[in-house]
Amino acid sequence: MSLHRHNPAELSPPTGFSHAVTASGTRIVFLAGQTALDGEGKVVGAALPEQFETALTNLLAALAAAGGTAHDLARVTVYATDVEDYRAHAVELGRIWRRLAGRDYPAMAVIGVVRLWDEECLVEVDGVAVLP
Repeated sequence: MSLHRHNPAELSPPTGFSHAVTASGTRIVFLAGQTALDGEGKVVGAALPEQFETALTNLLAALAAAGGTAHDLARVTVYATDVEDYRAHAVELGRIWRRLAGRDYPAMAVIGVVRLWDEECLVEVDGVAVLP
């Protein structure tokens, strides 16, 4: 399996994502949206950074259960209830990402939403991974 990240010079330099990712492998893992719910279904944290860390941890746990690692992520979508707040915390969220998932960034998008399934949740993360 291999993932190749493509960041053409004619595009704006990517910060915390890759413009395109090509993948070759034998299994695709579609990861359901994960929020800041703990194992008992309770929301962890009131602030975006705490919730993002829990949501990403949950996403990586689901991926690990399917036999993958953060390196296998080809695409991630972040749904935020307040994009301005997300941008304000971008540096901190980047540190959380690098600590948990490393520096091999997938293709990513951040999408503003009115609300998530659990009203207290501020962020949801889903993804696609390609495994050997």
